[in-house]
Amino acid sequence: MSASIQSIRGFADILPDRTPVWRFVEDTFRVLLESYGYEEIRLPALEKTELFARSIGEVTDIVEKEMYTFSDRNGDSLTLRPEGTAGCVRAAIQHGLLHNAQPRLWYAGPMFRHERPQRGRYRQFHQVGVEAFGVEGPALDAELILMSGRLLQALGLDDVRLELNSLGSSEARAAYRERLVAHLQAHADQLDDDARRRLETNPLRVLDSKNPAMAGVIESAPSLLDHLDGASADHFRRLCAMLDAAGQPYHVNPRLVRGLDYYGRTVFEWVSDRLGAQGTVLAGGRYDTLVEMIGGRPTPAIGFAAGIERLVALVEEAGAAPAPAAPDAFLVVADEALESEAVSLAERLRHAMPGLQLRLNTAGGSLKSQFRRADRSGARFALVLGEDEAAAGAVTVKDLRGERPQEQVPVARLADVLGEARQSD
Repeated sequence: MSASIQSIRGFADILPDRTPVWRFVEDTFRVLLESYGYEEIRLPALEKTELFARSIGEVTDIVEKEMYTFSDRNGDSLTLRPEGTAGCVRAAIQHGLLHNAQPRLWYAGPMFRHERPQRGRYRQFHQVGVEAFGVEGPALDAELILMSGRLLQALGLDDVRLELNSLGSSEARAAYRERLVAHLQAHADQLDDDARRRLETNPLRVLDSKNPAMAGVIESAPSLLDHLDGASADHFRRLCAMLDAAGQPYHVNPRLVRGLDYYGRTVFEWVSDRLGAQGTVLAGGRYDTLVEMIGGRPTPAIGFAAGIERLVALVEEAGAAPAPAAPDAFLVVADEALESEAVSLAERLRHAMPGLQLRLNTAGGSLKSQFRRADRSGARFALVLGEDEAAAGAVTVKDLRGERPQEQVPVARLADVLGEARQSD
């Protein structure tokens, strides 16, 4: 016997006992996002490597270490998407969606990063992303943040907190970077290897370090909020006022940065303490320069992304996950000679009752074994087709979960009886 083939490390199967909670999360996002006027866009998983190097930043961890990049037969460098924003912006430019318009888009699907698998983070992971274009003022920031909070609330996640910051303009960040680097260099003996590397490439990411040995150095670093340009400071003040007026609690965290180069001004995260060191549930911010970086006209934009694996884990822990759907009925075939009639009957019922979840026994077996299968399936009713029933043009209906008396029902009335039973539950 050949050795069995296992899945690739960090690429997880999602088994049937867990897909209901995945659908719950995805459907909750879809319904609520569409209620805010967002339209779905479906994006390819494979893009030109240049797209991510140009947008994310060539010296970020994602581009340097984590991307799945390869050359195809034509010698073109291609990459499995590590995040969704760059591809969404590319599509919006390519297809003219930004021309005299302010599109609001959402997408969902797998992303790929070659990093150490851990709880809630895999090498193939799934995200829901939201992108809104063409609006510069803080009202859109406020609505998008409040919408993201409503999404988490709709999933039953009440123990998450909102953290908020502003990264200001690129000019303000450049001036702040000089002060930050000077501070970090003065404490170089307290920096870990990762921080020393980032000191030369992306020093703002040092502020995001989770190394407790560096907490003092980070806490004593100059605050970016004290170095904002006037327009960004006013934008942030007005945003905070809008969140206050909406009654939305938040914590201003001057150490909050995002890991991608394209962010500026507003950044935010929803955080949970139930996910260990990787506590971010949903995160996003403004990226007003990205459209131009990718080749479009200057266009303000803001968005966020949420990891579905993490949301699923939190929903399950909170006890908000829906129970797996059980079939409405299980059709037991008492005689092999009646299999053809049973298949036909099952199809007539499905036609008469759209949405009926009916499982047909196709594996043979004794009546006793078929009833065991019916019980294990969780079905409400067992429908029994035997010689007597076939001769009478009827089916025996046995209630497996309630106290409805067993009865023989004419096939012509079967859909009505099942429908009445479903309405009375």
